[in-house]
Amino acid sequence: MKKIKELKELTNEELGARRRDLKHESLNLRIQQQSGQLENTALLRNNRREVARIETILTSRHKQAGTH
Repeated sequence: MKKIKELKELTNEELGARRRDLKHESLNLRIQQQSGQLENTALLRNNRREVARIETILTSRHKQAGTH
């Protein structure tokens, strides 16, 4: 899990790729949870929160680009 400061340093393309990877990983974790194989359920929450951080950064960048 990356901190918000580290995420802000990434480009939009890198953030998009990171978001895609996290969503794919979340899908795999949900499948593991449903089959009873997931031991650390906090990983799901951490992934979801990091995706939200990335989407927040991307949204703010798009708004800033649109106003300037």
